[in-house]
Amino acid sequence: MDLKSGYPWWAIRNGLLHAFPPLHQDLHCDVAVLGAGITGALIADELAGHGHDVIVIDQRDVGWGSTAASTALLQYEIDTPMLDLAHRYGEDDALLAYRACADAVGLLRDKAKALGAVDFAMADSLYYASKPRHLKPMLEEYALRRRHGFPVRWLDAADVSERFGFAAPGAILSGLAATVDPYRFCYRLLQRLERAGTRVFDRTTVARVLADRRGVALHTTDGCVVRARHLVVAAGYESQGLLGERVARNRSSYAFVTDPIRGDALHRLRRTMLWESARPYLYLRTTRDGRIIAGGEDDAIDVPDKRDARLGRKTDALMKKVRALLPGVAMQPVFSWAGTFAETEDGLPFFGPHRKHGPRVHFAMAYGGNGITYSMLGAGLLRALIERRRHPLADLFSFARLDR
Repeated sequence: MDLKSGYPWWAIRNGLLHAFPPLHQDLHCDVAVLGAGITGALIADELAGHGHDVIVIDQRDVGWGSTAASTALLQYEIDTPMLDLAHRYGEDDALLAYRACADAVGLLRDKAKALGAVDFAMADSLYYASKPRHLKPMLEEYALRRRHGFPVRWLDAADVSERFGFAAPGAILSGLAATVDPYRFCYRLLQRLERAGTRVFDRTTVARVLADRRGVALHTTDGCVVRARHLVVAAGYESQGLLGERVARNRSSYAFVTDPIRGDALHRLRRTMLWESARPYLYLRTTRDGRIIAGGEDDAIDVPDKRDARLGRKTDALMKKVRALLPGVAMQPVFSWAGTFAETEDGLPFFGPHRKHGPRVHFAMAYGGNGITYSMLGAGLLRALIERRRHPLADLFSFARLDR
């Protein structure tokens, strides 16, 4: 799949950080991880860090799929409000999902601190009402989160205007979010793993996967075979092709980055990400050097040529929305891009085996706006499954959820 259009900022900013080799020989391991984006990197790091012999394989350069196009807003807040999840699965499961995502932000902070130089920064998250009619459900959402101890504060229209300098009928301010450079985070994780003995191969295409009750064999287009006790498919939005059924909808999201904005024009936005209640939603964050990254204008296009053709128009539409939101901030896009993403019906990910391939092939589908947060959770969940231990999220994040 062609997963992105335009000029993703992270790849331009960082360039090719490290050259990993292609695979040229047959190998054995405990766990093969198919996919070397941020999801595969986090899972490989979790497994290798607990004694498993891991091999990572990607058909592209490391981090060059959806990771390079991510805007990397790290939140405990799921695209599906906690209130809606509670109506669908019950309040206990909704609380389980939200609390797990809150824990994941802290886990990502600790991992980033150990790596260093990945531009990780804690932030607040402002979820604002796009229209007055959105206030009632947002107030109910706020009350539910507050009752369960989440760090939230309600802001009315005057509060939003005074604190953030734009107009909105109301907003939920959450004190638990973060931002990161996902491309650099991915590379530094895999470089550290390689130094510790984990084998990482890119530019290696797996043409066939054969699984039986004893293990999995991955056959590459160059005639090499990797035999593993378990396989984790962390191939992002391409993974659905191995399932034989559609469990998510592929869509496109558009984004741009500005030049650094000098002075105090950004005010409190330097440590607060924004996203709105309308769907599809506008989202916005800043970088450590004072740039604005804005995204949204999502559509159902999953054809690369059509997505490419829409990029300029979508960038203009995003720019118009951001300028209307922040009229006092002078800005101009310097790079814009679009990327494929997938969303499940309920906003939750899928981790674990699928009936088509048996118990030794595990899928890591960290779909939705919480992709990196979900990947952090999925790393621990998949390790538990491989080690035959129970995990509290195993049922809620499994394919069995489709039958509920």
